[in-house]
Formats: sequence, C-alpha cells, structure tokens
Amino acid sequence: MATRDEVMEILRTVEDPELGMDIVDLGLVYEAEVSDSTAKVTYSLTSMGCPAGPLIAQDIEGAVRQVEGIEDVELELTFDPPWTPDKMSDDAKFILGFG
Repeated sequence: MATRDEVMEILRTVEDPELGMDIVDLGLVYEAEVSDSTAKVTYSLTSMGCPAGPLIAQDIEGAVRQVEGIEDVELELTFDPPWTPDKMSDDAKFILGFG
C-alpha cells in the first residue's frame, strides 16, 4: 500500500513553472492523505489568478499516479488559509530572496 511519505516525495517533482521550484518547498501542498488506493492532495496556488493553476493540477495528478498502489487521485484546491511566502521551506526562501 502506498504511503503519505511516498506521495509527498513524488510531489517534489512537480514544479511551479513560474517560480522554477517544487510545490512542496514552496509550501503549496497543504496535505496529502492515502486511503487504500486513493490519494487526496490538498494544495494551493500562490494566487487565485495563477495562470499555471491548470498545469500544476495536471502535473500533481500525473505525478501521484506514478506511486505504486495509487489508482485514484483526488485534488482539492484551497485558498483557506491563503498561501503566503512564510509557508516556503527555508531553502526556497533563501533561493527566492525571502529572508
């Protein structure tokens, strides 16, 4: 059976194309849950009008489907709470100049 850690690890391969960093380090992944063969990913975008939103959703689904044992992927886009730069990892903050 797939695990949450496996899902989170594969999500590190999904990049925000505008920022050139993975969505986990950017703090865009709020939660990943695995139940049987279904993974549910709750995520956000840097803004409601993010033009890369559909591409990011497609990339999340494609990546998570690569995890052995995952057959279904549920995506939940949320802006509650809104994303802010303080959700980024320390490495992402350093690279993007937030400090």
